Amino acid sequence: MSRSGSRGPRLTLRARLTVVHAALFVVAGAVVLALTWALVRQRLVGEASLVSASFCCTAPDESPVAPGQEITYEVLVGLVGAARGEALTAVLTQGALALVTVGALAAWAGWLLAGRMLRPLSTITATAHRIAESPDAARRMHERIGMDGPRDEVTELADTFDGMLGRLDDAFDAQRRFVANASHELRTPLTLHRALVEVAVERPGASDDVRRLGESLLDVTARQERLLDGLLLLARSERGLADRRFVDLADVVEHVLDPPPGAPAPDLGVRVEASCDEAPTSGDPLLLEQLVRNLVENAVRHNLPHGWVRVTTRSDAAGDAVLEVANSGPPVAPDDLAGLFEPFRRLGGERTGAGAGSGLGLSIVRAVVAAHGGDVTLAARTQGGLVVTVRLPGEAYEVVPADAG
Repeated sequence: MSRSGSRGPRLTLRARLTVVHAALFVVAGAVVLALTWALVRQRLVGEASLVSASFCCTAPDESPVAPGQEITYEVLVGLVGAARGEALTAVLTQGALALVTVGALAAWAGWLLAGRMLRPLSTITATAHRIAESPDAARRMHERIGMDGPRDEVTELADTFDGMLGRLDDAFDAQRRFVANASHELRTPLTLHRALVEVAVERPGASDDVRRLGESLLDVTARQERLLDGLLLLARSERGLADRRFVDLADVVEHVLDPPPGAPAPDLGVRVEASCDEAPTSGDPLLLEQLVRNLVENAVRHNLPHGWVRVTTRSDAAGDAVLEVANSGPPVAPDDLAGLFEPFRRLGGERTGAGAGSGLGLSIVRAVVAAHGGDVTLAARTQGGLVVTVRLPGEAYEVVPADAG
């Protein structure tokens, strides 16, 4: 979705500054031209009056007209009026031409000046885009603008941006350290708890009650371990990708669906079918494998007894890699689809439950897809069940030339 929303295209800030600069210059020039025309007109009217008065008061023998040439007052007024009109027209036409020429030069100068003044903003924008569009944006927060020059509003903006990047960098570092420490601190007691329960259950002479209690505790521990793994994977996905590798989603699906497709899934007897065409992309193979595994396990878990799950991969007309997982299952209201991506959200609006799932499956899927620059959509089938469609940016196969030797 475009960040600009429904707003149409707009002129750049540089273009708008240029237009404003040129418009102000043209308006000021037009005002000066109008004042000049009014002053010239007033001056010419005064000169015409003086000429007329002088003609009226001049004696016949003192007339400036050559002997034998007769001129009347009306003819003189007409000649003066024509000369005045030509002079005013010349002022307007030549002044307007000069105004257009100088206005074009002012617009060109304003464009250059606006570009020079906005160059620091372009640097800030380029840095922000480079960090935001990087696959590992969280690891590029160490970049700084480091703008030199006089202390003005733009320099203060650049320094503020650098300070914000520094705080974000510290926050991401703290998050990474927390995830690493939590992974160690939380796994250790769970592993110890599992070992103690297994020892107690397998101890010779353990009663049936102790064994049943031990099995229940092991189930709870296994669920807590799955929940911890899901939380850590979700945190890792939201941090972005450190590196990318070529991956074919068809190979990932075939690896996840082992035993082969068509074999009944345990417990519910759900049949899993696959139709895998080439769907090349690039990313983290482990995260993409977890994405496929979560979708398949989700489709099997939220299904009907003896239902089905259909997994397909392909490349669409735009070259994107498409993964689609559809299943039979209970009907899902369209209003409930958006909430399924929220952590710990299950069908029916429950945020907690005693089921085998941790409620993080689709949240992890969405985080992994976002880290790979793709999108994921949910659609409810009219017969019941869901269709989950994942689209990831496509990647061309690398052709390795044969060894000539």
